[in-house]
Amino acid sequence: MPIEPAVTPTPFWLAGRQATGEGVLDVTSPWDGRPVGTVSLPTDAQIEEAIAAAHAVREDFAATPAHVRATALDHVSRRLADRTEEIAQLISAENGKPLKWARGEVGRAVSVFRFAAEEARRFNAGEAQRLDTDAGGQGRLALTRRFPKGVVLGIAPFNFPLNLCAHKIAPAIAAGAPIILKPAPATPLSGLVIGELLAETDLPAGSWSILPVPNDRMPALVQDERLPVISFTGSDKVGYAIMDSVPRKHCTLELGGNGAAVVLADYASDADLDWAATRIATFSNYQGGQSCISVQRVVVDASVHDRLLPRIVAAVEAQVTGDPSDDKTDVGPLVSEDAAKRVEAWVQEAVAAGANLRTGGTRDGASYAPTVLTDVPADVTISCEEVFGPVLTVTEVDGEAAAFAAVNDSKYGLQAGVFTHDLQTAFRAHRALEVGGVIIGDVPSYRADQMPYGGAKRSGVGREGVRFAMDDYTYERVLVLTGIDL
Repeated sequence: MPIEPAVTPTPFWLAGRQATGEGVLDVTSPWDGRPVGTVSLPTDAQIEEAIAAAHAVREDFAATPAHVRATALDHVSRRLADRTEEIAQLISAENGKPLKWARGEVGRAVSVFRFAAEEARRFNAGEAQRLDTDAGGQGRLALTRRFPKGVVLGIAPFNFPLNLCAHKIAPAIAAGAPIILKPAPATPLSGLVIGELLAETDLPAGSWSILPVPNDRMPALVQDERLPVISFTGSDKVGYAIMDSVPRKHCTLELGGNGAAVVLADYASDADLDWAATRIATFSNYQGGQSCISVQRVVVDASVHDRLLPRIVAAVEAQVTGDPSDDKTDVGPLVSEDAAKRVEAWVQEAVAAGANLRTGGTRDGASYAPTVLTDVPADVTISCEEVFGPVLTVTEVDGEAAAFAAVNDSKYGLQAGVFTHDLQTAFRAHRALEVGGVIIGDVPSYRADQMPYGGAKRSGVGREGVRFAMDDYTYERVLVLTGIDL
């Protein structure tokens, strides 16, 4: 059933309570352009109120008992699960994501808040270190614990409008750090749902706000000294501009990439190649290719290339495109027609430079057909940048060393997948590939929400994944006890 837009604008969440401001943001479906909702925008005075409230409560929130924060996080996890279908339809409506993937996103957010509740209960127990290893430390014991750096400014993208908001909010609450979340302007409604559920808890007023601030008003938030921690997910251009503008702040940047899937010579049986082709086709096109770890580059050993390529093309052509509200749809539209036009231009540039279009290459409004390219020149845009669309390139190489060199020949380094059965090859890949994560026997698109997630090179700094984000939001403080009889 289609989401019916609200008659009145959806409120935002200011210091734990609903509020409306001046001006509205209209949210429309990228599939058919129909209205999905209208969101009230905060005034400058309301943004200041949210920042002041978070700053004022930071010490009290850090001292909140673990069970209070864990109970709140558990509550959000359960309530998300209760409302899975409703929220999945909302994600699909505002984002264009097929329902099957939207349901999966809700399930992941359920896990993120559950993981955060578990971490809140065990985080910061402290590590004891005896200091009497030297004579001057006799009778002394060090206890190291972690404490919040201060208020977190979370800036979330459109491609996972619920789960990537969860990845900002849940670890901050678990660590006792107040957070102000800015959802993406294209997809604010999913993030605001989290506010509905947080409002049902006993978290202190001021410990969280969800503000749909337009991008042109973001610099004032970024510059505010009362927000010492910034967690940003988005493009490398914007992420590094933020970091450069606030060099004394702590920035966690998850900035995307052009993920490579490597298929090596030992991955040669028909079953192996069928599996690889299916996984590559699925995860070059899921979310319309709008995932930082979608398969963009396929690097194939020459010994299996001619058997794998037709399998990949067939599997890509089998992807069902169309209405994201249809359960059968695999690939929906991109977030906007402009995004689809950009992908179209990059593919046309590659073909004009000599690339071979094996399938796809057509656009209909905001939808772009799943596309496979071969013989792509190394200097065209689609080889060098993150396409963020349903396009993959296939490159033939001779041997493992050449394959790994091809993966590393990129300014990005988020994750890579390596299809091999050899354990030694797996460890060589782990050592050689300049990425934040190496996935063996699968595509680079695999992510478990509790694992460390982040990149190397232009793919960012810091790590997400609940406990690892909590580390980023906190710092170590040592307590030395004197006169201890060890």
